[in-house]
Amino acid sequence: MKLTAEHFIENMSAEEKQRAQRVENILPLLKAAAAQVDRDGEFHLPHVKTFSDAGLLGLIIPKEYGGLGGGLRDMAAATFAIGTVCPSTALCFFFHCSSASRGLLALEALEAGLFNAEEAGLVKTFAEKVLRTMGQNGQWLANFASESVKSEKAAITISTKARKVAGGYLLNGVKAFGCATGIADQYLVTASLEGYDDASGLATFFVAKDAQGVSERQKWDAIGMRGSATHGLILKDVFVADDDALAVPGAFVRCMQMSRGSFVGNQLASIAVYLGQAQAIYQQTLSTLTSSKFGDSDKSIASSPMHQQLIGQMMCDLETGTLWLRRQLELETAEPEILPKQEVVKRWRLCKGIVAEAGFNLAVNALKCTGTTGTGFSSPSAHGLREMAMALVQAFPAERGRLMAAQMEVEGAEQNQFGVKR
Repeated sequence: MKLTAEHFIENMSAEEKQRAQRVENILPLLKAAAAQVDRDGEFHLPHVKTFSDAGLLGLIIPKEYGGLGGGLRDMAAATFAIGTVCPSTALCFFFHCSSASRGLLALEALEAGLFNAEEAGLVKTFAEKVLRTMGQNGQWLANFASESVKSEKAAITISTKARKVAGGYLLNGVKAFGCATGIADQYLVTASLEGYDDASGLATFFVAKDAQGVSERQKWDAIGMRGSATHGLILKDVFVADDDALAVPGAFVRCMQMSRGSFVGNQLASIAVYLGQAQAIYQQTLSTLTSSKFGDSDKSIASSPMHQQLIGQMMCDLETGTLWLRRQLELETAEPEILPKQEVVKRWRLCKGIVAEAGFNLAVNALKCTGTTGTGFSSPSAHGLREMAMALVQAFPAERGRLMAAQMEVEGAEQNQFGVKR
């Protein structure tokens, strides 16, 4: 029987199918709570235990650290499959998995010889703590980098500051986006070391969710993705011990150099959430139209020329999003590499917007197919449209992605996404 993830991920290996089966096994539980998650705008807390018991909190953690040994293909397969039943939970799970990059990329940078002997011990200790926390300990991590302060020139600006004090650091700042606020066991917070004004000062810190000085921003009450606990953090003189910090100057940049894609290299799996939701919207709409009949005949509503036009367009949109994301996944995972990193990043800038817009257009046509009966706030069509609307704005809009890709094409160099002075 075909796994849900196989609608997106082709040619799965035996081990990939085994890991995908773990995801498949919990889909009914996630689906059962999905309506309540959306209605209440709250993450379903029992899901943490569900994921942990299934071993999925260590999905992309190497086996030697207690994980399942998966990679980006597994991560994208999981977020796609979960996105078909509860996109909010899928996005939240993505942010947990993305925390692994703080360990995995650090180990790759060490192997590449990017740290000297004095730095290497600190980097290795921190990286292994991240991986063991997610793998052996089965804890949920929330990854907080994005902030409320935006930059005109940089895709990511880190204004949260870390000041060195005896035995550790004091963190101050506001984190605007990052799922699992108040849900995760611990937070991974990116901050800028005091005295630095470029990316070389970026550092990563473990922060306990109940640490003194940690509070939540306003409740997340968005149009869609309502159960992802995306409240953000307020940090006021939050103390973090030296053992919970990776504060080697330049370490963040050196680690990020190891990613195959932009930034931390696993962002593709976040867009797979929306592709999964688009897949679900299409299948549900088609099922409704083929099973419903006109009142004055025995023909299904799907036989109507108007509805078939809409179905055909939805097919095109779903295929467009699927093919673009499959190609991007191939570019970021193929061995040997197909294209150099700059070309991969350029295509990623385009890909995320194309997938988001294709999914949203599909949802619009699905709503047209259902008529007024599908416009109720909690109806599948309206719900799907609300979820897909979030795809247009999360990360950044497609227009910005196209602009950045064009700039790279014209200027021959990637826009500096960290705001490093040249």
